[in-house]
Amino acid sequence: MSGAAGFADTKRHYPVLDGLRGVAALTVVAFHLCEAHAVSRFAQVINHGYLAVDFFFLLSGFVIGYAYDDRWPGMSTGEFFKRRLIRLHPMIVVAMAVGALAFYFQGGPFFPMIADTPLWRVLLVMVIGMTLLPVPPSMDLRGWGEMHPLNGPAWSLFFEYVANVLYAFVLRRLPNRMLAVLALLAGAVLAHYLLAGPNGDVIGGWSLEPVQFQLGLTRLMYPFCAGLLLSRVVRPGRVAHGFAWSAALLFATMVLPRIGGPDTLWMNGLYEALCIIVVFPAVVWLGASARAGARTGRACAALGGLSYPLYIVHYPFVYAYTAWVNEHHLSLRDGLPVAAATFCVCVALAWLLLKYYDEPVRAWLTRRWTARAPAPGARAANG
Repeated sequence: MSGAAGFADTKRHYPVLDGLRGVAALTVVAFHLCEAHAVSRFAQVINHGYLAVDFFFLLSGFVIGYAYDDRWPGMSTGEFFKRRLIRLHPMIVVAMAVGALAFYFQGGPFFPMIADTPLWRVLLVMVIGMTLLPVPPSMDLRGWGEMHPLNGPAWSLFFEYVANVLYAFVLRRLPNRMLAVLALLAGAVLAHYLLAGPNGDVIGGWSLEPVQFQLGLTRLMYPFCAGLLLSRVVRPGRVAHGFAWSAALLFATMVLPRIGGPDTLWMNGLYEALCIIVVFPAVVWLGASARAGARTGRACAALGGLSYPLYIVHYPFVYAYTAWVNEHHLSLRDGLPVAAATFCVCVALAWLLLKYYDEPVRAWLTRRWTARAPAPGARAANG
């Protein structure tokens, strides 16, 4: 019996995977705030926080495979896309609105383009962003070349949709051996980039510029394929204290200082390759194997619910904080109280949007668009 079929017998939810997604989201917010004080990629406080995106891609592949692989005989491609849109798109719409509302508060010497940007242009980019279609470099609003200049992290949601399209039309049809070969090849491409590339890390992917766009695909393909394969062929075990072990391992990979320097880029590249290719699948297996008691289950549910809204709405505040820090030349120690307050504001806003916008809107869309209840486990697949 295949792994997918085995899971489909019970379709139990994996609460610890939700908790891990929350841990990654909280860490990436802290990373982005600390990044405002970094003078280079070699001087980050939470140095590998960007690896949260690669973990999200792997977790998404695992949960989508678990939730949907055995449902295709009774589910159309259109129904699959409806469910994914319901899960992801309401927060994309509000995230772009938040980005537009916060845009003019980010102005100053660090973002000089903002002062000369007319409102109609901001609104146009907001509307395009609400579709998640990337904007060309000619429509950049701040000079960073982002495909979503009002809310940079939306680039990873764009690639999450790319993964969903690939899954619906190609990946779900592949037998496990072919999927394993694809994951192996994608892992080799990722490892080659990290070991021989220009920076020794996977930072990037948020631009339509060809090299950046290729990096985004490179970051997507191995984790998503590996997560999908993991959902099919590996049975979770029974691990005591699995949330503590898996969360600690995940957190440690993202906060470890950068390894090596400008003359030994391959050392950090090797570390990140090992994290994405080996450690993250192990973290997902640990999370799926964890036995969660009532208290741990409640904590993981809260973290999981918060994770996606927090990830997708926090960056407009990071833009403003980064502009403030650079204008006043502040150290992390000097900016820490404001950074902590910004962190808390992001968490509070994410929770409010979850409870009073995202959950009600998704429930209404589910009743209106789908005839059946959502696939069990689907709510864990944020990307």
